[in-house]
This record gives sequence, C-alpha cells and structure tokens, in this order.
Amino acid sequence: MRFKSIILIFAVLGINASAVAQNFKNEFGFKSDNDAYLWNKQDQYYTNGLFIYFRHAAKEKAAGQKLEKLIYEFSTGQKIYNPISGYLPNPIQQDRPFAAYLYAGANLSFFYTSESVLKVGLEIGTIGPNALGKAAQTALPQLIGFYEIKGWDYQIKNDFGVNFAAQHTKLLYRNATQSLDLSLESYANIGTTFSAAGLGVLARTGNMNPLFNSASTNARLQNKVEKVKSKNEFFFYAKPQLNVIAYDATISGSMFNNTSPITFKTKPLVFAQQLGVNYSTPRFSIDYHFIYKSKEVKSTAKAHQFGSIAMLYRFN
Repeated sequence: MRFKSIILIFAVLGINASAVAQNFKNEFGFKSDNDAYLWNKQDQYYTNGLFIYFRHAAKEKAAGQKLEKLIYEFSTGQKIYNPISGYLPNPIQQDRPFAAYLYAGANLSFFYTSESVLKVGLEIGTIGPNALGKAAQTALPQLIGFYEIKGWDYQIKNDFGVNFAAQHTKLLYRNATQSLDLSLESYANIGTTFSAAGLGVLARTGNMNPLFNSASTNARLQNKVEKVKSKNEFFFYAKPQLNVIAYDATISGSMFNNTSPITFKTKPLVFAQQLGVNYSTPRFSIDYHFIYKSKEVKSTAKAHQFGSIAMLYRFN
C-alpha cells in the first residue's frame, strides 16, 4: 500500500509539472532492485540492491558543436547476494556465497547530436562484512516478521575495490513516426571487484525523446531552456544482452588474498533479458523493469530474475 501511494504521488505531481514548459539541470533519485518485486516469493542470488543518484547538467550544445550535453553523476549503493535461500546455516547447501558490495561512484556522460552516448565512471567500494550486507538483510526480516536469515558467517571476506566502467550507446534505427527505435549498447568493466564486457540491443516503443533528451539514458536534464520533442515520455523497452564475465569478487572472493570459506568460479557467458516501462515528465521519472539472467555461477545454482524500480526528481 505504501509503495502504491508513492507511485500515485509521483504520477499526480508529474502531471502538474508537465503543464508548464520547464527545464531542470539537477536530478536526485533512487533505484531499488529486489526479487520480491516479481511477486513470486523468491529470495535468492542477487536478492537486493539500493542506489541513490545525483546528476547535474554541466554543459549544453554551442553553435557548431557535436556534443549536445554533458552530465555529471554521483552515486552510492549496496548490492546483496544470497545462495538459493537466505536461510542456509549449512555451508554444504550454499550454491553461491553470501556477499555484499558497498560503493560510492562518479560518472561523466557525453551526449552527442548524432544520438550516441558515452558514459565513463569510477567506483570505489568494498566487499565482505565491511559492506554491511548481513546487517541490512537481517534488519528487515526482524522488522516485518520475515523468515530467519542465517549463513552470513560464511560470507565473502573483506576486500577493497576500485572499478572502472565505460558504456556506449548508438542509435541504429528509428521509424518514420518516431514510435519505435533500436540502439546498440556495449559496456566494459575493469576492476578488482568486477571485470566484464557486454553487447546488447535496446528496443523502445511508445512516446519517447531522442537519446540525448530521454529518460532511457538519464538525459532529461537541461542546462538552459530548450525545446524537446516530447514533454512527457511513456514507452516500453526491451534489451537482450550477452555478457562475457572475466571476474566477480562476490562469487570468487578477493583477487589478491582469497581467504573466503566458500567461493565458486563464474560462468564465462551470461545472457540477460531486460523488459521495462518508463513514464517521465519534465520534473519526474518512474521506471519499472524486470531482468532475467542465465546461470552466473559454476555450481548447482540456477538462472534467476529480479525486478527494479527507479524514481527520479528534477530541480534547479
């Protein structure tokens, strides 16, 4: 009920804000990942994620420039991982390590008039008890009377992480009515916690803006008053993606001094399918999507899926 009320408030305020042409250069919001959002009573593998974002539009296009805008992003977040259940006191039954990742990061996003987007970033964080996964996961069950969490005594050990990331998006096709488009997305992560690369295709259909002004690329910010194609966006999207995994410390432990009691090797190829819907006004964005992932761990672990909800507020 509380979540439905939040959605209603955002929708009503968003409609009011869209009645006036406005441009905002700052954005604050959060994203929550949880397999509970699939309403199937699942609690396994990537079981929870919480992220907070602040973005600022620093630069707008000048005459003759190919760069449409530049956006700074600062974020902090936590990811929590379980075996097939949050209650597995017997380590023999654990098909994935208990693990958490806590970080702070900064990104630069370059948006070009050709509708290509380049995003580069750095994260500094930690895995292990310092990431506070046990405290975060046991607090909620105790509060709402959920089942007992047990097994964190065997979690991945502490390790400091530095991770670099780059992502590129390029428009491939848009139909004549501008109600459907396809973009190629690629990324690469290199670091002591995560190292991977991936390639996918983003398909959008509905009422949406170009990539340099769209909520799908977190580009609704404007540093100056400028006309956009649509004040409000409402679109559905899908993104199949193939990932090549080189290293994941939440599965394999520390790269340099692995003393974790339970670790596994990662699957080198992981397929992911994302399906979602987004509604955005000049001031607000609400996004919900579902992600399916094939097996990530060389163990008896299965494929898994989770839901994600994001809410963003823009201001000056």
